[in-house]
Amino acid sequence: MRRVTFSRNVTLSLSRTCSAHCKYCSFATHKPHLHQPEEVERLIDHAARRGVKELLVLTGEKPNIQPQLDALGFEDFVAYVVWACEQALERGVLPHTNLGTLDATDLARLRAVTASQGLMLESTNADLIAHQGSPTKHPAVRLETIRTAGELKIPFTSGILVGIGESEEDRMASLEALAGYEHIQEIILQNYVPHRKYYGEEPAEIATEAAERFWATGLSDSPHRDLPSWACPVNIEDMKRLVKETRRLMPEIGIQIPPNLADWWPELVQAGATDLGGLSSNGDHISPEHPFPSPKQVRERLTGIAAVSERLCVYPQYMTDEWIAPRVLDVIESKYRSFMPRKTYAGTTSDSIQRARDGEPLTAEELEAMFAESRPEVIEDMRQAADELREELAGDLVTFVVNRNINVSNICTVGCAFCGFGVGKRSPDAYEHNQADFVRRIHDAQAFGATEICMQSGIHPDWGLEDYLGWLRLAKETAPEIHLHAYSPMEVAHMVDVSGQTPHAIFEQLREAGLGSVPGTAAEVLHDGVRQRISPNKLPAARWVEIITAAHEVGLRSTVTVMFGHIETPAELAEHMRVVRELQDKTGGFTEFVPLSFIPFQTLLGRTHGIAEISREENLKHTAVFRLALGRTIPSLQASWVKMGLDAATEALRWGVNDLGGTLMEESISRMAGADHGVKLDPDDLVAAAHRAGRPAAERTTLYSIRRHYDLAAAA
Repeated sequence: MRRVTFSRNVTLSLSRTCSAHCKYCSFATHKPHLHQPEEVERLIDHAARRGVKELLVLTGEKPNIQPQLDALGFEDFVAYVVWACEQALERGVLPHTNLGTLDATDLARLRAVTASQGLMLESTNADLIAHQGSPTKHPAVRLETIRTAGELKIPFTSGILVGIGESEEDRMASLEALAGYEHIQEIILQNYVPHRKYYGEEPAEIATEAAERFWATGLSDSPHRDLPSWACPVNIEDMKRLVKETRRLMPEIGIQIPPNLADWWPELVQAGATDLGGLSSNGDHISPEHPFPSPKQVRERLTGIAAVSERLCVYPQYMTDEWIAPRVLDVIESKYRSFMPRKTYAGTTSDSIQRARDGEPLTAEELEAMFAESRPEVIEDMRQAADELREELAGDLVTFVVNRNINVSNICTVGCAFCGFGVGKRSPDAYEHNQADFVRRIHDAQAFGATEICMQSGIHPDWGLEDYLGWLRLAKETAPEIHLHAYSPMEVAHMVDVSGQTPHAIFEQLREAGLGSVPGTAAEVLHDGVRQRISPNKLPAARWVEIITAAHEVGLRSTVTVMFGHIETPAELAEHMRVVRELQDKTGGFTEFVPLSFIPFQTLLGRTHGIAEISREENLKHTAVFRLALGRTIPSLQASWVKMGLDAATEALRWGVNDLGGTLMEESISRMAGADHGVKLDPDDLVAAAHRAGRPAAERTTLYSIRRHYDLAAAA
C-alpha cells in the first residue's frame, strides 16, 4: 500500500507586517502587527496539550516593527522568533519557520532552535505582474537564501506557486532550479487561489473558525472567486504534470500538495504526491477561508488509495547531529524517537557470525550489532551462515500446513497501538460469530483439506473460561480429526484472571476440551520497555513467559513469534531472542519461530509515529539474524507470506527459512492492519514457491509430521 504523510501542526503568524506588495496575498499588512508573548505562550501550551508536534511560524517579509520589539526587549525580529521557538522546544513542540528571505547570520540563529525551515521559490520568472513591488520575490534573491540554507545544513522545504501568470515553461524551469540540493526535503506544488481582502480583520481568527467548523461538521463553505486579470487557470492535468516532473527531477524528495486549495488532491496522491503538509488545527492563515481537512477526514478520503501517517516537520534522513542542532535533536530523541530512522552501524565480526553458525549463543552486544548491521558484504555473510544452519537443522525441505484461521470475535479491551483488528464492543465494526457461522467455517476448512484450525480473538469483556472451552468443544465435535491450534497467551492470561485458576489448571481444561497446541503470539517484543510504549495494557514479558512455560509443562507445544519493524531497537530485539532461547533451553516446547514484520498502515502506531513499512532488504536481514540467534534450539524458522508477500517469503528461503506457514483461508489481523498480500493461498501456491527456490516441498501437520511430499523431480 502507498503511504502519504502529514504533519500535525499549529500555525503562529507572529507578524503579518510585510515589506512586499504581492498582488495575490491576503496575509500581509503594511501596518505594525505583532503577537504578544503571552499570546504566543498560550497558543503553544494549547497545542502541546493536544499532541501537536510542529509549530509553523509564518511572518511577513522583513517586517518593520522595531518599536514594538524594543518595547518587548528584543534587539530585532529574528531574536523574537528565536524566543518563540525556544518556548515551543521547552514544551516538546518542534519549530518550522518560514520568514522569507534571510541572510546567513539569521538563518544560522534560527538553525539553533528549529527542526527545519522553509522558503517558497514561487517562480523563476522575474517579470510576473503578481510580484511587482516585491523585491524579495526576485528569484535570484530567493535562490540565494535557499543556497545559503544548504551551506548551513538546514533541512529545508521549498516549492512553486502556480497560477500567478507564469507559463508552462516557467513552471518547469522553476522545478529545475530547485533540483540537486541535498538539503531540500520536500517540494510544495501549490495552486494559487484568489481571496478577498481582510481589511480590519485578523486572518488567523477567520482561519481558526473555519477549521474548527470543518473539523467538527465536515462542512466547508470555502468561497469561489474569479481570477484576477494577471493570473492564469490551473487544472488537474497541469498539477499531475508537475507531480510527474518533480518526481523525475527529484526522485528522493517529498512532493507536497495542499489538500485545502482544490478538491483534486486525492487524484494527485494517486499520481505520485507523497505529502499533504501541515494539517493545521487552527487553519490556513494564508488562505483563511480554506481550512485544511482533519487527519480523520483525510484518512476517509484516501481509503483504498493510500495509508496516511504522521511525520515530523523534519524528514527522517536529516535527524542527525550533522543537520539538527543539539537542543532540537534532544527533543526529537526524547519525545519522537519512533520517527527517527533505524540506526545502523558496522559492528558485526566474522567470529560472531561463525560462532552463531556453529549454534553457540551470542552476547547481547553481538546480537545488537547484527540487527543494526548495514554493510552489504557482512549481511551476505550472515545470510550464508543462516542458510547453512537451516540446511543442517531442517535440510532442504520446505514445509507448510493446510490450515484455516478463525477469529471468533474482534471485540477487545486491550487497545494495542499496533493493532488494526481489535475494536470496542460498541464499535460499528465489532463482530462475534455465532455457533452456526463457526461451524460453517470449520466445514469449509474440512472441504479445503485443512488439518489445522488456528483460533484467536480479541479479549472479549464478556467471555469467561466456559466460553473458551465451549468453542473448543464445538470445533472438536464438528471436526474431531482437525488439530486445534488456539488461544494466545493474552487470551489464556484473561482466562486465568476471570476464573481465578492457575495457568496449569487452565491448560489442563483446554487440552481436555480439544486444544492441540498454542500459538505463541502476543509476544511482540519481550521487553517491557517496548511493551509499555506500544501496548501498556498487554501482559508483561514475565507473564507471557509464565503462560507459555505452563503450556509446555502440561505437554502442549507452542510456536513463538516476534513483531519487529516498529519502534523497537536492536538491543531490545536482542533481549527478545535471549528470552526465547533460554525458554527453549528450559522447556523444549517451541515448534517454530515466526518473525512477523509490523504492518503500519491502518494502525494507531503507524499513523501517529511516522513508521513506514520495513523494507524487503531489512526484513530479510532480520530473518537471517533470527536464525543465527536461535542457534540449534528451534529447528524451524517460518516466513510469513501475509506480512512480507509470497515473493519475499520465497526469497527468505535463502535467508534461513525452512517453512512457509499456512494456507490460512481467512486472515483478519494483518489485513485489518493494512497488509495487501492476500488472505488465502492454495497448497499449490506454496509448493510452487518452494520449487521456484529450487527446493522440495512437503505438507506437514501442526507438530511437523510430514503428510505429503512434493519433490522437485515430480514437478519437473
